[in-house]
Amino acid sequence: MSAPLPPDLVFREAALLSELVSETQWRAAVSEVKRDRKAAGTPPPVSDDDRSVVCDEIETILIRDEIITPYQATQLRAGRTKLTLGPYLVTEFIGQGGMGQVFGGVHEIMGRRCAIKVLPLDKSDELARESFNREIRLQASLDCPYLVRAFDAGREGSVHFLVTEYVPGTDLRQLVKDSGRLSVQQASSIVAQAAAGIAYAHESGLIHRDIKPANILVTPDGHAKVADVGLAALMFVPDDDPRAGKVVGTADYLSPEQIRTPDQVGPQCDIYSLGCTLYYAITGKVPFPGGDSRSKCKRHLTQAPWDPRKYAPELTEAYVEIIADMMEKDVRKRIQSAAEVVRRLSPWASIHPDEGEAWLAELGISLPDEEQRPRKNDPSRAVGLNDVSLDDDLSWKTSGAGEGTSPSHPVTLTDEHSASSGALSSITGDAPPPPLPEQHGDRHTPAGDLAYDAASASTLVTPPPPPVVSHRPMVSRNVLITTLIASLLVGGLAGFTLAVLLKI
Repeated sequence: MSAPLPPDLVFREAALLSELVSETQWRAAVSEVKRDRKAAGTPPPVSDDDRSVVCDEIETILIRDEIITPYQATQLRAGRTKLTLGPYLVTEFIGQGGMGQVFGGVHEIMGRRCAIKVLPLDKSDELARESFNREIRLQASLDCPYLVRAFDAGREGSVHFLVTEYVPGTDLRQLVKDSGRLSVQQASSIVAQAAAGIAYAHESGLIHRDIKPANILVTPDGHAKVADVGLAALMFVPDDDPRAGKVVGTADYLSPEQIRTPDQVGPQCDIYSLGCTLYYAITGKVPFPGGDSRSKCKRHLTQAPWDPRKYAPELTEAYVEIIADMMEKDVRKRIQSAAEVVRRLSPWASIHPDEGEAWLAELGISLPDEEQRPRKNDPSRAVGLNDVSLDDDLSWKTSGAGEGTSPSHPVTLTDEHSASSGALSSITGDAPPPPLPEQHGDRHTPAGDLAYDAASASTLVTPPPPPVVSHRPMVSRNVLITTLIASLLVGGLAGFTLAVLLKI
């Protein structure tokens, strides 16, 4: 069994086989590394650790020159050369979504940046494929500035993928984790825009059913978009939904009716989840922290969360009333439409002029620009808030808890992930980003299969050439006859001589 290649040679062979790096680009990077190491008096690499350092230096140059991305470098150094899905070149790993991994990519011809959601092979059963195909069809039918748009869908081998617009920035969950709880203006603006997108989905006959901070993407300039509409159910055709009758969503943001009667949910379930999301954005806390998913479900049914002023004392009574009305456990007392949420939050919200402004105008909603807002009228700056007494055991005024029961339906609860389709999120933790799923028939050379010659490890060993086939010269007919006659004569003469000698 041949020995594996050292790290620098694995990197080189994978980079060239992937066609992301040309021979000329590789040689230029190596030459620069050699010059720098010679100038610094660094000795030539000897051990694999030394060669890994050389790989780091080559990788830095290739990334600096925008030849490869950090994600591609990680995959190439592991010996992986498969970095495409259909016509899309994968450039980064964004995160793990409820329906699979999400990668960033670029269309090889159009050059358009996009997000690629890949259905994992271990979830490619009939239900998962049906849900995934449903998500593709649903997202393709939606066109709203506050919803992540779908561009394309495809299949390569056994891998199914959905291509959506790429939303630069982060998601609301990561934003709060990184920056702490948001200001009233910032939280209101983000949630109001998300509510506008949800209003559009509801008008199209769709319910999202998994509204949560991780599914609200926020650009650096504050534009918000709702992602992962694919878990939606057709309000009037529940039999067409493969997930109908199951508890679907994230436990921290589930409405009571999703837990109690998941097959009879309406648009108001999204209003409740959006209220929980606003609570999280404004306080930095989920409504019911601690406990497992089942205990969270029970508390959604029977308990009220802490008054948000416990964590955000600047909130006014009017603002707390909006959150309470969104999180009413009694569906009949809850705010009835997402458009009404936008209107209720508009005194605190501000947006930048963009394509969404005209869309909001069609709903009769006009959110003023931040520069035009008179600060003296900002209700969040009302005086007298310090007079509000909040006891540690105070439950705020969300009413209608009702009799709660544990969910009696199949539960399909998901953890909240830090990245959703279309969101640009940094990879945290020490775990390396995952490769693309292996495809049946996908042939790339793994690092363990590469071989090298220890005596000349500075260059890649080319495979041995095929054996040379020797071509025999043609023999003419006359030469063949002459040779045959001569053989007969020699054979006859030899026989006569032998007879004489034996005196036969």
